[in-house]
Amino acid sequence: MKIAQVTPYDIAHPGGVGQHIFHLQQEFEKLGHQVVVMAPRAERGGLEVRPGFYGVGRPIPIPANGSQARLMFDVTLYNAVKEVMAREQFDVVHMHEPLTPLLPYIVLLNSQSANVATFHAARATNPWYSMLKPYFGFLMSRLDARICVSEPARQMIQQYFPDSYQIVPNGIDIERYSTDSPPFSWAERGGPRILFVGRFNEQRKGFKYLLRAMPMIQQQFPDARLTVVGPGDRTKFTDLLQRYMIRGVEFMGEVSGSDLPRYYASCDVFCAPSIHGESFGLVLLEAMATTKPVVASDIPGYASVVTNNRDGLLVQPKDSMAIALAIVRLLSDSALRDQLSAAGRQTAEKYAWPRVAARVLDIYERALATNPPAIAQAAP
Repeated sequence: MKIAQVTPYDIAHPGGVGQHIFHLQQEFEKLGHQVVVMAPRAERGGLEVRPGFYGVGRPIPIPANGSQARLMFDVTLYNAVKEVMAREQFDVVHMHEPLTPLLPYIVLLNSQSANVATFHAARATNPWYSMLKPYFGFLMSRLDARICVSEPARQMIQQYFPDSYQIVPNGIDIERYSTDSPPFSWAERGGPRILFVGRFNEQRKGFKYLLRAMPMIQQQFPDARLTVVGPGDRTKFTDLLQRYMIRGVEFMGEVSGSDLPRYYASCDVFCAPSIHGESFGLVLLEAMATTKPVVASDIPGYASVVTNNRDGLLVQPKDSMAIALAIVRLLSDSALRDQLSAAGRQTAEKYAWPRVAARVLDIYERALATNPPAIAQAAP
């Protein structure tokens, strides 16, 4: 098959959708399929053409779901995208977040292929969907198959556009996140280590509640340390650190993809205190694949991955004491840590990318069976 993977987001900027596309591309190409990625380009505007890639327009950062989305809004590129679609003659066009402006709109309007969409986001409401429902309804009618990465993501889109949605989760690189990752030498010094991974500046990540839990954890484990991996401005937490006399926090900043598994390997407990806006617990799976016990907020996106007391511990969101009690419980009970770690690894293996890609390919084949591309029908 010749497959287009289309994203509205700047592919050069780190993000879950970009990683999702990258891994699908890898798995599909291993099986002999041809994959072309279409995404906003990182620098100048216009159309950038490289082998297996079309960069369309210059991305502009806008607020989105407690974070920032880098999207393209250049309508003057409509004809350029139309020509690309006519020239490439894809068998399947797979759009990620098809109702996010602007690139998926243009592609979908000009696609004569079997159209598949994946919805990644999960939130309580989306005013954008309400305001433009008639137009979005038309775009949705052009889809031959619809995928959601989790049940929370499906519930969100179904309240605006009821239809049949298949759940195919995000995947994880099991080989990359494994017990073979060597811990850093500093992990052997001092007391137990708790790890946080993510954009800690974003309110939805709930980082401040983990910070407030540290003094309570250190009452039982005075040498406990918190390692923070990810982008953000640590100075925004200076007052909080001083007010609660929080110590033992180390901000590592952004780290390379090759080093990230080593940070998981260097911790005793992984904690994800997000309070909302998580459609899927990818960081939880990364920790679980590295056989680290997980403490996470009991929010729909995380509860779709972790089963409380079986392969992790779920706690009430925004509850620093609950976070502290769960972490202290794990640090005090090596048998429980081993039990959750072993079960967590088994859970993570279910999300290996080859398994996920096979499920997506099955959906492609069914979409092609019901709606063969017009170009294929017209071919001699």
